Amino acid sequence: MDRYDVIIVGTGAGGGTLARHLAPSGKRILLLERGDWLPRELENWQTEAVFVENRYVSPDTWYDRDGTAFAPQVHYFVGGATKLYGAALYRLRKEDFGELRHHDGISPAWPIPYDELEPYYTLAEQHYHVHGARGEDPTEPPASAPYPHPAVSHEPRIQQLADDLAAAGHQPFHAPCGIMLDEASPPHSTCIRCAQCDGFPCLVHAKSDAEVLGVRPALEHPNVTLLTNAKVERLETNEAGTAVTEVVVSREGSEERFGADVVVVSCGAANSARLLLSSSNDRHPNGLANGSDQVGRNYMFHDSLAVLALSREENRTSYQKTLGLNDFYFGSDDFEYPLGNVQMVGKSQAAMFRGERPRETRLAPDWTLERMARHAIDFWLSTEDLPRPDNRVTVDRDGRMTLSYTETNAEAKKRLYARVKSLLGKLDMNPDHLIHRFAYMKNDIPLAGCAHQAGTCRFGTDPASSVLDVHCKAHELDNLYVVDTSFFPSIGAVNPALTAMANSLRVGDHLLERLS
Repeated sequence: MDRYDVIIVGTGAGGGTLARHLAPSGKRILLLERGDWLPRELENWQTEAVFVENRYVSPDTWYDRDGTAFAPQVHYFVGGATKLYGAALYRLRKEDFGELRHHDGISPAWPIPYDELEPYYTLAEQHYHVHGARGEDPTEPPASAPYPHPAVSHEPRIQQLADDLAAAGHQPFHAPCGIMLDEASPPHSTCIRCAQCDGFPCLVHAKSDAEVLGVRPALEHPNVTLLTNAKVERLETNEAGTAVTEVVVSREGSEERFGADVVVVSCGAANSARLLLSSSNDRHPNGLANGSDQVGRNYMFHDSLAVLALSREENRTSYQKTLGLNDFYFGSDDFEYPLGNVQMVGKSQAAMFRGERPRETRLAPDWTLERMARHAIDFWLSTEDLPRPDNRVTVDRDGRMTLSYTETNAEAKKRLYARVKSLLGKLDMNPDHLIHRFAYMKNDIPLAGCAHQAGTCRFGTDPASSVLDVHCKAHELDNLYVVDTSFFPSIGAVNPALTAMANSLRVGDHLLERLS
């Protein structure tokens, strides 16, 4: 059995970031990725291939609480889900680290304050080339440094929207974007500012994903090894059940075993829980690290809406994800509870919703899908999903995974959507701007849309109510850590990737001290 100082299971926002941080230490590090390198091919930027044929959705079958099978939108590649994410790299608000009262209940406090994570947010923004502008967002938490790159400029149609929102008394801001764009010197820019970014793999490696900016830099060090197509089936422990001794891997049709002083799990919230539950033994009969019965529980993935608003004029924007609005993040004048975040989503194209005929389009039959795409302005609305013990991952004896989930905070999501419609309607001050009583298309994100999954192995100070301690080490095992979004006790209402990256750097410093 090969032995390492550290084994990292998964190469996404958590695992890929951690590998880069530990690599200069000289410690022997093994990265295990169940997928392969995402192929670099013309289909990366072909909308039909990505959104209709689902070329990069990895084959997997999960089951809902009723036993109905579904195909989750998961991506098993080096870099994990970040290969196809939108690279919107927001910090959680400072208030998100404390207890917040919502319409449907309490969002619990974190066991660490925002200030403890802040230096790592700054470092993560530097590692992942985040563009932004401090001081524009009224909910922005304190920061110890400016963004490492200037805000990505709005294209004309989005600048017009930003100006209209500001004139109406709102506070739009330049959204934090993780792309390697140099607007001051386009000939030297890796990013070409195309429309094939959000939801697409980047053909030119200009997206700030965990393969390009995590795994690849780590592999420049000879002490780091990556094995692809290596699915970890279970973790085995010593007889006392106090430490992981072997990582059992299926690879190329055979079983392989590896050992390490430290084992770090970073498979994504659902699959990390699945791995721990599948690793039960006599000392851990309900699953590894699950004496609290919390492994798999408190699954969250944001209560989100994709909203398309049709404009009188064509929207010729290519890279649209440059604007955000947090005016309703903590509530509104007619609702005392938090509503959430509003941001732009990638520019819609007809193939993205081909085959779907929402009720709104049937009311306007002259609007073809192609015409709708040309005139659409695209928004993403996120309301905080609250942790619920019964929203959980379970695994049966045959390894079949069930994801049981009931929506939370539906009233807040409904009100956020109503506020967005209302504020857009009030911007109709110019015949060339958004049309009065324009049509909307809105899509609730289904259970299969698990891009923002979190919360199945939450961290805390009490072993009776949490899985991990404040360093993200399992309470019950001396050498097992989890660094993906599983550790979140709450999810806030902004994209979770940067928080996972920042926390991975925080845990990385702890591991460097431990291994020294």
